[in-house]
Amino acid sequence: MADQIGAERVSVKELAAACDADPDALDRVLRLLVAHGIFERDADGYGHNDASRLRRTDHPMSMGAFSHMMGLPVALASFDHLEHSVRTGGPATQLLDPNGFWSYLEAHPDEAQVFGQAMTAKAAADIARRPRRLRLRPLRHDRRHRRRARPPAARRPGRRPDRRGDPVRPSRRHRHPAVDRDRLTPRAGDFFVDPLPTADAYILMEVIHDWPNAEAAAILTAIRRAASPSARVLIIENVHEDAKPDQRSHTLDVIMLAVTGGRERTGSQLGALLEGAGFSDTTVVDTAGPLRIVEAVAT
Repeated sequence: MADQIGAERVSVKELAAACDADPDALDRVLRLLVAHGIFERDADGYGHNDASRLRRTDHPMSMGAFSHMMGLPVALASFDHLEHSVRTGGPATQLLDPNGFWSYLEAHPDEAQVFGQAMTAKAAADIARRPRRLRLRPLRHDRRHRRRARPPAARRPGRRPDRRGDPVRPSRRHRHPAVDRDRLTPRAGDFFVDPLPTADAYILMEVIHDWPNAEAAAILTAIRRAASPSARVLIIENVHEDAKPDQRSHTLDVIMLAVTGGRERTGSQLGALLEGAGFSDTTVVDTAGPLRIVEAVAT
């Protein structure tokens, strides 16, 4: 829909013809979107505003794939079967694939592609919101292992151009689009099976929340096993605050329950997982956006 509207207003009849929709029904849906601040409407038809432009596929910060992802068959079926999750504690996607969400995506590459595009778009939007405060010690550039990861928030033009990173792209459990950067070397693998790169810093952006406690602990333990002495781990995701209930965080928590079997956690819950894996000195850092950074040090 968003791609059918350019710089000029478009009548609902034109939009309906372009999208093979009923004009009256489409108009009623679009009026609801306008009421929520998406698109604008006047006598000449519908036009874009800042929110609706983000739905265009050619927008540099397009969130169109993210919207598309929420309507994928796997997402809709998971929410339809939320009762299964509430009664059993397991993800509703097990009704679609006994091995869960990641196995389902492996068998449905078209949906997996939309999911990957959606996660890329979401990450780009979240990374743009820099932390209010985050002090990282200088990361060593070990000649024996020249690839070092550092958090996007710490990037500053002209600073430490020797730092290098290994974005690990697990082949089965977690898929991400290819990375094309001079100082990043993508590695495919399964973080439950394959050895991880040795590094001074590890960044897990919205990874731990995808998994129940046992699997989350296994991921952190694998990192600790590979980490250099005093390495840092940074977990970037929603962090519950029991004293301040948050609609966004708790909505995402229920989505994780139904879709992946994971969960959103408090800072103390993440701290317990980190401590059990061999990390200490856990701190929680606020950012300008909804995500927070949980940082810990290998002991």
